[in-house]
Amino acid sequence: MTTALAEEFESHRPRLFGLAYRMLGSADEAQDAVQDAYLRFSGADRAGIEYPGAWLAKVVTNLCLSRLTSARARREQYVGAWLPEPVITSDGALGPLESAEQRDAVSMAMLVLLERLTPTERAVYVLREAFGYGHREIAGVLDLTEPNCRQLYRRAVQRVGEPQPRFESAPELQEELVESFLTAARDGDLAGLEKLLAADVTWTSDGGGKVSAARRPVEGRDKVARLTVGGAEKFAVGLDFTTTEVNGGPGLAAWRGDTLVAVLAFEVRDGVVAHVRAVVNPDKLGYVRGQLARS
Repeated sequence: MTTALAEEFESHRPRLFGLAYRMLGSADEAQDAVQDAYLRFSGADRAGIEYPGAWLAKVVTNLCLSRLTSARARREQYVGAWLPEPVITSDGALGPLESAEQRDAVSMAMLVLLERLTPTERAVYVLREAFGYGHREIAGVLDLTEPNCRQLYRRAVQRVGEPQPRFESAPELQEELVESFLTAARDGDLAGLEKLLAADVTWTSDGGGKVSAARRPVEGRDKVARLTVGGAEKFAVGLDFTTTEVNGGPGLAAWRGDTLVAVLAFEVRDGVVAHVRAVVNPDKLGYVRGQLARS
């Protein structure tokens, strides 16, 4: 591939990665899909590619559709709760997140909801909601009819459900809330911690059977508060925590020396923590580790 064509591909890479990540919920697999698209682009007849951005989006979408079939089978056998691979979004890795809607579109909550969809429904939904494609454009990407795409989109919207307001408060206030959460947990301040939690708060851990983690979500203010304080006493000794933006919302990265051991993503609603999603499966922390190493 010539330097000019390589540079052209690189200009599309962030958008392609954002598309693949939304489709797959895995940063590593998204990188692989984008790299495969690069190889196809390098070997394609340039004269037959009128609009490289559209051509590449179609290639990446179809690569992701192929991967989703096998991914679904793996996730059915996954040990414990499955969560997407976290991504630090403060560096623009998933594109600009300037509105609540944009942040919500890459949240872990939304990516978990997208697991309800068939691969084709997911492709239609992501192209429509995240990238603003019209139904005619989507039909061209997926080689479907426009009416079929409209039907798939309606079905996807019904399955995902109405969006819940997750990012209504200012980012700096959410960061302060997370810092207060961390302080209360480390101090063993059960009462103080409960004040920061919604009554119906949920804690979901993803250890993938690789490390110790709750196999099922823990629900309710009292249970989550006790789990948090107990976990801090047992596992957090000697850990260094840094606040960061995870999937468009407030988060924490936990380090033991140079080893990243956990990423926590917080869902804030009405000024309190409504959901904590803790990714501790080491296989899912490689991309974030690389991001933080470069920052």
